[in-house]
Amino acid sequence: MENQKNNSNLKAIIAVLSVLLIGSLVYIFKVTSDAKALQTELTKTTSEKDSVTKDLEALKATYDAAIAENTSMSDELIAEREKVVNLLADLKRSKGDAASMAKYKKQYLELEEKMKVLMQENETLKKANETLTVQRDSTVMVLGEAKKFNEVLVGQNQELSKTVEVASKLIITNLKTAAYKLRSKGRQVATEKARSADVLKISFTIAENKVAKSGDKKYYVQVIDSKNNVLGDKQTENFSGNVLTYSFISTVKFENKTVDVSQDLQGSNFEKGAYTVNLFDNGELISKTNFTLK
Repeated sequence: MENQKNNSNLKAIIAVLSVLLIGSLVYIFKVTSDAKALQTELTKTTSEKDSVTKDLEALKATYDAAIAENTSMSDELIAEREKVVNLLADLKRSKGDAASMAKYKKQYLELEEKMKVLMQENETLKKANETLTVQRDSTVMVLGEAKKFNEVLVGQNQELSKTVEVASKLIITNLKTAAYKLRSKGRQVATEKARSADVLKISFTIAENKVAKSGDKKYYVQVIDSKNNVLGDKQTENFSGNVLTYSFISTVKFENKTVDVSQDLQGSNFEKGAYTVNLFDNGELISKTNFTLK
C-alpha cells in the first residue's frame, strides 16, 4: 500500500517536471526566435543605412562634378548639394532603426529625383554653351579673316592712292630761258649780251597726262641774277612756313594734253654772269635751269 502511494507521488512529480521542461523549451525557443529576428532586423537596417549612405555620397559626387564645370546653374547645384551633405550628416548620426531608415530613404529618393532634373537641365545648358562657343569661335574667325582682308584692301588702297597721286603729278620738261633785244614793231632778236637784253623769255612744256585733273594750273617762276637778286615782281608766298619770293606767276589751262608755255620777263640793265631759273608748283621745286649773259 505504501509503495503504491510512493509511485503515485513520483508520477506526479515527473508530470510536473515534464510540464516545466516543456514550458522552458517553449520559452527558450521564443527567446531564440526573437533574438534571431532582432539580429536580422538590425542587420537589415545596418545594410540599408550603408546603402543609403553610399547613395547619398554618390549623389554628392555627381553634384561636385557638375559644379566643377562652372555653368550658370552653379548656385542652384551648390544649394542642392548642401541638402545632400546635411542629410548625409544626419544619417551618420542616426541609430539606423527601421522608421528612421524609411524616412532617410524617402528623402534620398526625392533628392535623387531633383538631381536628375537638374542634371538634365545642366546638360542642355552645356550643349547650348558649346553651340554658342562654336558659333562665337566661327564669328571670331570670320571677323579675323575680314579684318585681314580689310587690312589688305586698305594697304592696296593706300598703294593705289600713292600710285594715282604719282601718276596724276604733272611732268615739266624743256625748261629754257633766252634773252632778247626788242626792235621796232615788237620784233625780238636773240642776244647773249646783258647790256643788249630787254626781255627774258622763259618757256617749258607740261607733258600729256590723262590721269591728272584738268583745269587751271598755277606755277611760280623765280629768276635769280648773278648778284643773287630775284627779278620781276618780287612778290612772296607762304607755303607751310616757307616763304617763296617769285618773279611772276604763270597760269596755264591744262586739258590733259601736252601744253607749251612761254612767258616774258621784261627788264633793263641786266647783270652779267650766271642766272638761275626755278619753277615751283606751290612750294615744291619741280624744275630748274641756268643760263649766262655776257
